Amino acid sequence: MSRIMDLFRAKKPPEKPPAPAVSAGRPGDAVPPPPETPPVSPEPPAVEPAPVGASNGPGGIEGKVVDILRNTFDPEIPVNIYELGLIYEARVEDSGEVFIKMTLTSPACPVAGTLPPEVESRVRNIPGVTSVQLDLVWDPPWNPNMMSEAARLQLGMM
Repeated sequence: MSRIMDLFRAKKPPEKPPAPAVSAGRPGDAVPPPPETPPVSPEPPAVEPAPVGASNGPGGIEGKVVDILRNTFDPEIPVNIYELGLIYEARVEDSGEVFIKMTLTSPACPVAGTLPPEVESRVRNIPGVTSVQLDLVWDPPWNPNMMSEAARLQLGMM
C-alpha cells in the first residue's frame, strides 16, 4: 500500500515493468516479448509521382483511351467502334502521346468525315494526353469477322 501512496505523492506515472516472457505452450519454451513499436515518422517517405503520360494500369491513360473508344458509336450501327473492330491499334507512349490506327466499315461510309475527328478530339481531352495521331487506314479492309463476340451477339449474328 505504501508503494501506491509513494506513486501518488511523486505525481509521475509508474514506469512500465518489462513484459514477462510468454509461454509458447510447452513448459520451458519461453517466447520473448514483442519488440517495442518504433516511433511513427512525422512525414511519410517521398514517392516519385507517375509521369504525366503514365499509361499503365486500368486507371491510366491507356484505360481511359479504351473507355472513350468503347463509348464512341457508329451512328448507323448500335455497337461501339471498339467492339466493331474498327480500332486496329491504340498505343500510348509514356510521354502522353496517343497513336490510333482505325478504319471504317467502308471507304464510302457516311461518317468518314466526322467519326475520326470525333475520336481524335475525345481522346485529346483525356487528362495527361499530350498529342493524338489518328491514322485512318483501309488495309486490311474491315469485315464482320473483325467484330468481337459481344458485338456479333448484340447484332444477332450468333
